[in-house]
Amino acid sequence: MNGNHRVMVTGIGIISPLGLDVESTWDGIVNGRSGVDLITAFDTEGFDTHFAAEVKGFDPENYLERKEARRMDRFAQFAAVAAQQACAQAGLERGTVDPYRVGVIIGSGIGGISTLSQQHEILIERGPKRVSPFLIPMMLGDMASAQVSMVTGSMGANYCLVSSCSSGADALGQAWAMIRRGQEDIVLAGGSEAPLVPVAVAGFNALRALSRFNENPAGASRPFDVNRDGFVMGEGAAVLVLESEESAKKRGATILGEIKGYAATSDAHHLTEPLASGESAARAMTKALEEAGVTAADVDYVNAHGTSTPLNDRHETAAIKVALGEDAYRVPVSSTKSMTGHLLGSGGALEACFCLLGMANSIIPPTINLNEADPSCDLDYTPNTARPQELNVTVSNSFGFGGHNSVLVFGKPEMDS
Repeated sequence: MNGNHRVMVTGIGIISPLGLDVESTWDGIVNGRSGVDLITAFDTEGFDTHFAAEVKGFDPENYLERKEARRMDRFAQFAAVAAQQACAQAGLERGTVDPYRVGVIIGSGIGGISTLSQQHEILIERGPKRVSPFLIPMMLGDMASAQVSMVTGSMGANYCLVSSCSSGADALGQAWAMIRRGQEDIVLAGGSEAPLVPVAVAGFNALRALSRFNENPAGASRPFDVNRDGFVMGEGAAVLVLESEESAKKRGATILGEIKGYAATSDAHHLTEPLASGESAARAMTKALEEAGVTAADVDYVNAHGTSTPLNDRHETAAIKVALGEDAYRVPVSSTKSMTGHLLGSGGALEACFCLLGMANSIIPPTINLNEADPSCDLDYTPNTARPQELNVTVSNSFGFGGHNSVLVFGKPEMDS
């Protein structure tokens, strides 16, 4: 069990507001396309916000058996399909590895809120006897992880991790630690979220957390811009196949990148507001770099949490400056949430994919809608246009309500001979 195994990424699967696979999503990122538009999932009359980053054209029955799909909440459907994609890329098929050495960790901040919302309406309108017997097994937060286990035949450790908007990043971090210590050879890890239901949008509106830029939805997510007014809710999933270097070599798998380090801290400060100094978030960054065995001078790119809320962007900028010191002004930063919206518990996993794809393609994703930088946000945020640049070490920040700070460090694929 004891060990210090290197952890490689051999497969990526994505369902996002920009596309239903890795290729279309990455194409949207590189070309600076917005996945934000008016909400079609429900009637938004009376709501302060009328737009979100919806997944478009997703029919679960194109990927899953009809009976199987109908017993999954939308967030679990997303996760199951993303996991299938990731396993296909990794060449990971049932029967080719010991299933008890393959774990699953899928983070979600909210879980099956769509099913809960629908069945609550049925309870009120039609009475308790009309509530579905599948309400509970569909709404539980662990059901994305459970369904991924079932559709892939993975029989190792299997659980859901909940840390608000850090959930997807923490799922990857815990999977990294599990493989590193030799508990599992392979872990399917990531995040999934499908929160676009009336009660969730109303709740975030009540917090005054969402953008209300209804006149131009595609321009609403504008991290680090002086006119930003809140985040844009999104939905989707990202699942990665992580495995030990030894397992990847044995299987002859193609290495897409390495998770070199992970760390997490807590602000211990406020339900929703980040610590103004950025000190705790900065500590997570420095600890992750230490775990990775690299320094600030080695960092080539930071994928910021960058939610487009006034407080987050300002305080994250402060954290990056504390963590990277004089290198903060050298290192390109961007917020891909400007294009995907904020996928809540899935965001950290999706943004990890963008770090890996950026390294593979030597491209820094842009921050779109950045037209006039906030004076307190004075770093290089890669405004509006992707930038070609070789990337060897990338960092992904994820911060969540409750003061969660989670940071992942990735490196270009290199294996010991």
